[in-house]
This record gives sequence, C-alpha cells and structure tokens, in this order.
Amino acid sequence: QLKLVESGGGLVQPGGSLRLSCAASGFTLNNYVIAWFRQAPGKEREGVSSISRSGTQTNYVDSVKGRFTISRDNAMNTVYLQMNSLKPEDTAVYYCAARRINNPTLNREDYRQWGQGTQVTVSS
Repeated sequence: QLKLVESGGGLVQPGGSLRLSCAASGFTLNNYVIAWFRQAPGKEREGVSSISRSGTQTNYVDSVKGRFTISRDNAMNTVYLQMNSLKPEDTAVYYCAARRINNPTLNREDYRQWGQGTQVTVSS
C-alpha cells in the first residue's frame, strides 16, 4: 500500500524556521517526483515546491523563493522542506504528493498519491 506521511509542522513565530518531512512507505521514493502543496483556510490548495526523482531539478512558487528549500534523501525514502524566514501568510496545512512522471510540476492535478497533511502556523 502506497503511503506518504508528513511530519514537522507546528507553531512558530514570524521569522522562525521549520523543517517538514515526507516519508514514503510501500514504494521506493526515488521512482517518484515529490511536491509540497499547502492549503490555507478558505483558499485553494497551491503548489509550493517540487523536486525531480534525482533531486537535480527543483521548482518553487514565487512567494517562497529564497526562503524554502526542498531536498530528498532517497536512501531514507524521505523528502524534506526546509522553511526559513516564515511569515504569517505561510500558515496552512502542508501536504506532500507523488507522481511517477519525471516532471516536477506544481499542478495538483498531476499528482495521484497524497499524504494527510501537517499543520504549520506562523504567529506571534
């Protein structure tokens, strides 16, 4: 059974940092592109960052460029999202998702496997 599990969310003050993890079970992560999405209350789910199978290609939505870094450890079957200089507008539930085609898009329609999400709250 293919499963993705996110962890690392929490409450952080503006300017703080968090590292999210996306752990895979039931399949080998290095055969999949992984993306992070987020959904704030009352808003649509948006793509935040994605990474190719080998990790050589990454994409970011403009609002997080220079602050967030996506990486993967295929030996650990895990993808990470390092989030620095967090802002209140980063508050959302963060999801990781997987797709087989090696094209790291930020379109949610391209992804078939999804985790349950982890809450990130940025507030003083």
